[in-house]
Amino acid sequence: MSSIKRRKGKSRIAFPEDYCVVDIETTGLDPAENEIIEIAAVRYRGGRKDAVFTTLIKPEHRISPFITELTGIDDGMVSDAPCISGAIMDFYEFAGNDILMGYNVNFDINFLYDNLLRCHGILLENDFVDVLRFARKVLPLLPDRRQTTVADHYGISVTGAHRAEKDCEICNACYLCLRDEMRRQDLE
Repeated sequence: MSSIKRRKGKSRIAFPEDYCVVDIETTGLDPAENEIIEIAAVRYRGGRKDAVFTTLIKPEHRISPFITELTGIDDGMVSDAPCISGAIMDFYEFAGNDILMGYNVNFDINFLYDNLLRCHGILLENDFVDVLRFARKVLPLLPDRRQTTVADHYGISVTGAHRAEKDCEICNACYLCLRDEMRRQDLE
């Protein structure tokens, strides 16, 4: 599927008050070769947490020790989890028409898009906001712009990082700090 032309929503540079932060954990970096093992989405309305969707997903192949070390997710944890077909539809219904937000969100969007299309023939057309773009603009002097580095810069706890729901919360906290800093610096 990596050769397909995705007709996804537009990348927006915006500061929405209503949005859905998304994060996934996967067995690797390539949507054509690797699988989603966790999806989380946290809906915000008026800038406040409104609802949470989170699910583990049972992959077709074993989870590598590297991925288990990184995420804490092992084969035992996903043995009774739903398959991707049901989980991706539940996510799609939860997200609705919301603007999707994430950190390096193209990675997540591509996996979600490909799986939704493969399982249900549905296009994921939600517009999206990439918080990493704000970090690149606001924090050029950091050694890198990884989400955990940006979170550390702002004093945001990263305990539990690399689990999807926690990464959504870290992303949202980074978004709020970066948004406020951009407004202070008049970089909008």
